[in-house]
Amino acid sequence: MTTNTTASAATAAIAAAEAGRTRLDFAKSAPKVFRALIGFDAAAREGLDPALVELVQIRSSYLNHCAYCLHMHTNDARKAGESEDRLHMVAVWREARHFFTPKEQAALALTEAVTLVADAGVPDDVYAEAAAHFDEEELAHVLALILTINTWNRVALATGKVAGTDERRR
Repeated sequence: MTTNTTASAATAAIAAAEAGRTRLDFAKSAPKVFRALIGFDAAAREGLDPALVELVQIRSSYLNHCAYCLHMHTNDARKAGESEDRLHMVAVWREARHFFTPKEQAALALTEAVTLVADAGVPDDVYAEAAAHFDEEELAHVLALILTINTWNRVALATGKVAGTDERRR
């Protein structure tokens, strides 16, 4: 099968999956809430390195099994110049630390702790490591970013968003 045939089949499958969605459109059903979440997300990103933003969003989306957000943020990262090698290593970053800076590693560890907060809380050592790499304002923004991507993941999963679509392009 050629690349064009594969891409055409994927496009058709995405369109069919989207056509079969039966859950509500969150943006249309709760527009004020949706706009507030967009504002929170935008404020969280302020002052953060765009590459770090995407790494955090990708890691959280992996952990939450959110294919819609994972697809969106890996594409965003590619468009921003992120390497395929680093994108492939986000899921196993602890075994491939050499692909990530110590600051990125601290952000990824904090992302895991906050995303999986019910498992063990946010351990003091994880928080301390993040605090060692980010000043207080940056750390607050990283935490806000983690909170927003977890919210977006839950919205996408609860409403049956289809990976391969992107409502930002509507």
